[in-house]
Amino acid sequence: MYINGEWIQTNGTIEVYNPATGEWVDQVYTVGVQETKEAIKAAKAAFENWSQLPAESRAAFLHKTVEKLKEQSESLAQLITKEMGKSIHNARYEVQSTISFFQWFAEEARRVYGRVIPASVNNKRVSVTKQPVGVVAAVTPWNFPLSMAARKLAPALAAGCTIILKPSKEAPLSSTALFKIFDEVGIPAGVVNLVMGNSDTIVGTLMESKDVRKISFTGSTEIGKKLIRQSADTVKRVSMELGGHAPFIVFEDADLDLAADGVIQSKFASTGQQCVCANRIYIHDTIYDEFASKLKERVSQLKVGDGLDEANNIGPLINEQAIAKMNDQVEDARAKGAGVLYGEKTYRQKL
Repeated sequence: MYINGEWIQTNGTIEVYNPATGEWVDQVYTVGVQETKEAIKAAKAAFENWSQLPAESRAAFLHKTVEKLKEQSESLAQLITKEMGKSIHNARYEVQSTISFFQWFAEEARRVYGRVIPASVNNKRVSVTKQPVGVVAAVTPWNFPLSMAARKLAPALAAGCTIILKPSKEAPLSSTALFKIFDEVGIPAGVVNLVMGNSDTIVGTLMESKDVRKISFTGSTEIGKKLIRQSADTVKRVSMELGGHAPFIVFEDADLDLAADGVIQSKFASTGQQCVCANRIYIHDTIYDEFASKLKERVSQLKVGDGLDEANNIGPLINEQAIAKMNDQVEDARAKGAGVLYGEKTYRQKL
């Protein structure tokens, strides 16, 4: 964990294993209530100076971060694959999207414009200026462990906010690598803080604090609703990116090859573990058989295995619970009349 510009060790750890091979990758240290409060205190103390820096200065830190991300892009991609399983091709794309987030918000830091409003009398002028919210708490999922962190960190830092990031315990290593970059580029102590461990303990402490002025969360709708309710007690601002239920519709006059390619891209990217994946596919009756045949052909060409193998398109699911859930969904669909066009086995290696 990283609090107030220092890497801190505790007695608690999270062990991270490669979901493709079961091999140990690394460990991170966990925090409790006291350490989380220290992170809040550090972020609050750093806010005044960070928020008063010229936008150009904040942008410079983000551009330095971009350069480090570019230098370490391949090692970061491999780390993503090792800790959560997605193919190295998808992981490289995630690193590039992470770079683009920091590039974009570095420039947007210079464009936080205000407004001048016509006054009701001649001797007055009314203006609107934008101010950073304050200390931000960010909670991110495991399926995009680097880019999801970047999507929350980059805009907050550009706006002049300080931030506390709590990544998923399933994939904490990418965030750790990003914070090492922050440390290298010299972002002032307390501006960025990283805490990991039990979600109820950490997030509960963040939500109870009056010093945390905003919560940004990506995850399930159920948890999002809970956080919105908790935010009311301290009147926090909220940004919620919650569960998706995306449809894919193929009409009678569609280009079926293009549509089949689209389903493959939408459904199987990142092993299907992303909120924008299509999980309902509607096909016009008159083209159903032809489309199903084209889709089956493409699925049969996908290669499943260790995401670090360049030949593989599909990596493993994140853990055994995810495998069990997927198998349950398949059996539920079959019990309700669905047929299996392709694939009758579970891919797994001995862990």
